[in-house]
Amino acid sequence: MFIAPDPGHARLRTASRAVLGIATAVAAALLAGLPMPAVAAGGLAALLALFVVTDARVDQQAVTTALMPAVGIPVLVAAAWLHSVPYARDAVFVAVVFAGVYARRWGPRGHALGVFAFMMFFVSQFLHAAPAELPELCAAVGLGLGSAALVRFGVWCYERRAAPPAVVALPQARGLRRITTRQAFQAAAASGCALALGQALSEDRWYWAVGTAWWIFVNTAHRGETLVRGFRRVLGTVTGIAAGLALALPLHGAGAPTALLLAICVFGIFYTAPVSYSWMMFFVTVMAGSLYGLLGILHPGLLWLRLEETAVGALGAALAVAVVLPISTHSATDAWIRHALHGVRDFATQAAHHLAGGPGEDLAQRAAELDLVLGRVRTTVAPLVHPFSPLRARRARARQVLALLDECADRVRGLAAVVADPDAGHDERLLAACRRVEEAVHRLVAPGAPHVPARLTVAAEAGEHPHAEHALAHLHALEGALIELVAPLRATQRAPLAA
Repeated sequence: MFIAPDPGHARLRTASRAVLGIATAVAAALLAGLPMPAVAAGGLAALLALFVVTDARVDQQAVTTALMPAVGIPVLVAAAWLHSVPYARDAVFVAVVFAGVYARRWGPRGHALGVFAFMMFFVSQFLHAAPAELPELCAAVGLGLGSAALVRFGVWCYERRAAPPAVVALPQARGLRRITTRQAFQAAAASGCALALGQALSEDRWYWAVGTAWWIFVNTAHRGETLVRGFRRVLGTVTGIAAGLALALPLHGAGAPTALLLAICVFGIFYTAPVSYSWMMFFVTVMAGSLYGLLGILHPGLLWLRLEETAVGALGAALAVAVVLPISTHSATDAWIRHALHGVRDFATQAAHHLAGGPGEDLAQRAAELDLVLGRVRTTVAPLVHPFSPLRARRARARQVLALLDECADRVRGLAAVVADPDAGHDERLLAACRRVEEAVHRLVAPGAPHVPARLTVAAEAGEHPHAEHALAHLHALEGALIELVAPLRATQRAPLAA
């Protein structure tokens, strides 16, 4: 809960750069003489540009950032002009939600632009923007995006010195399109429900319910993930409101201490987001309270309303994922576990080929990709291992599966290290070990089907080679972990962990 690894200080650098980028955006807006609502809009635009743009390469990130005004400004203008026409405003808001989720089928760029479009509509409601204020708001958004780009791609572009991160595709080529279409309908239904319930609570702050429903659907792929994310959002909001009462409320919008608190919240959002959604929401909630303080409208009743709107937004999301085109946790779990097992098999085969004298390209990259797949498995299985899950037997099996898959990943990393050594020897025993790993995976992913082993020709050499011995040890341990996976994955037919 309080300690998480930060390899290479990646989260520390990202969070520190975010504080610098957003501070630059706010300073630019203040120097331009813009009013406080516009300054807040510029800071939020910079935050979004630094938070949601996740393309693999720096040049792709720059293009996505450059496209944000083309998507966000028209939405901001429409929201401001429709503010006094509730029915049209609500219909357009739900349409923006649908389009924003649907755009995820085009990968990280579609996701980032969809989030930015939604948040421009949300910011307009947050600030109660009128058409007369649009020039100031658009200028602030432009300054915010420009400041974020300046810091990210000019002042502190540490990604240029790092290798591009490994990217993992969904297990099925058409899976992303299918999932995003379903989620678009789910998010639209959830937002419509949240909008109606939110307006029943408050005609002025109903948009918090829609925002909750929207963000619960971000980075989720099935029913269980969405429900767990809703719980974590409510938990983070409750604790954030308590902190807001203790920290933001006594400040009464004072400039310097509120700015310091906002900087701490920005750092906390970026530093905790990759590892804890609850902690991220804690800082988001405190930041929202601080912004209300700067605008001069913060009071305890407003924070309590924030909690109520969050609860009804989470309820809308829960109803939508349960009723509208539901995607079961187990179907998603099955797909990712199969993807991981195929990755283990392919890596073992390629490693054996390399040790037998064949090429061994990108073995380290393949190991890194397997780690990413296993990270997605953990996320997918998270609802089954959640402490509040009532299915104790299935929870125990899910934990066993995760432990065994982690063992497989450890052995794959060990193989990658051994195979990378140029002195790795040739040993015909690797053929048998590789085939046993293939057969073990085959028994898990396609029981009952005939197995066709891979063709592998090994140039046998006399004597024993230490590197080959190490590789065999890893392969034997890999086979053992795969054999142990049979029991938890195939325990019963009525309640399988994987379909």
